[in-house]
Amino acid sequence: MPTPSSPPPADHVAAPPGADSRLDLLTDWLNALPAALGLQVGSIRRASDDASFRRYFRIDCAGGPHASLIAMDAPPPLEDCRPFVHAAQVFAQAGMTVPGVIASDLERGFLLLTDFGTTTYLDVIDAGNAPVLYAEASQALVRIQRASRPGVFPDYDRAVLLRELMLFPEWYVERHKGVTLDDAARRTLTDAFELLIANNLAQPQVFVHRDYHTRNLMLLPGDANPGVLDFQDALLGPITYDLVSLLRDAYVAWDEEQVLDWAIRHWERARKAGLPVAADFSEFYRDFEWMGLQRHLKVLGIFARLNHRDGKSRYLADMPRVLRYVTAAVARYNAFGPLAALIERIEGDARTVGYTF
Repeated sequence: MPTPSSPPPADHVAAPPGADSRLDLLTDWLNALPAALGLQVGSIRRASDDASFRRYFRIDCAGGPHASLIAMDAPPPLEDCRPFVHAAQVFAQAGMTVPGVIASDLERGFLLLTDFGTTTYLDVIDAGNAPVLYAEASQALVRIQRASRPGVFPDYDRAVLLRELMLFPEWYVERHKGVTLDDAARRTLTDAFELLIANNLAQPQVFVHRDYHTRNLMLLPGDANPGVLDFQDALLGPITYDLVSLLRDAYVAWDEEQVLDWAIRHWERARKAGLPVAADFSEFYRDFEWMGLQRHLKVLGIFARLNHRDGKSRYLADMPRVLRYVTAAVARYNAFGPLAALIERIEGDARTVGYTF
């Protein structure tokens, strides 16, 4: 059975005029767009936000082709709309359902997008509908991976993988758990990180969404599911990455036997489509687990940083689920025995702030 967490609230009331300079700029821009869109700018309200500095607003429409639209506010220089527009074009051409870009002001960081509604996979997924929803998500993933080619997105290279892994000691271990690592502990992490990076880089390289999970997959009417959001950080990287994001989701967990079944079904689907997955499923699943370990160590660091640096404490509730993924993975492979022992000590000794191994 799944163990979901609640998504952040949506459809917040927008700030009053003058209280939010970016919102004022956004509404001015929206008011200047063609009247044929039917934008009812006075209806603008917060639709959602995410782990970045981006914000999303919903605007009702009247007399135009859309019932409502979504405005993205991505304030420069903290955010850049260009990767979103580029990835949207690439993924749409590959047959993935992504928001259409109705209007843009790339210099000021504004986009007007088609609205996929308010129902995420996380909102509705249960044991009854999960096989269909995950099959649709798997099929969409195969489509974008089949379209992969070099030079479209940046490489998910060693530098990126290592930078992500280093979030774990910096933000989760030292800042969140209050544990100071000695040289021996840092060597244990370095050795484990090198194993993970070598495996990740040796996998076939395909288009990677990077956050392909139930909060970013939208339930749509008809046969266009899933609607896919939050793809602006796409890279060319390991073929198992997005499948790990989907099946070992930070926001909903499934029994190991169920994950294994869905992974096999995806592997068979990928092989039939001619994707360069391993011929032996056990090798594919090992890559899946090692990729998952890289991702989940990173996620622990990100969730800690969101809390301590950005004041977004809601992600703390999902940390135990992610930690369980990590401890289960390191326990299954002898190569990660030292890392397993280190994590056990971190979790057991974290009550002593500033403890040094």
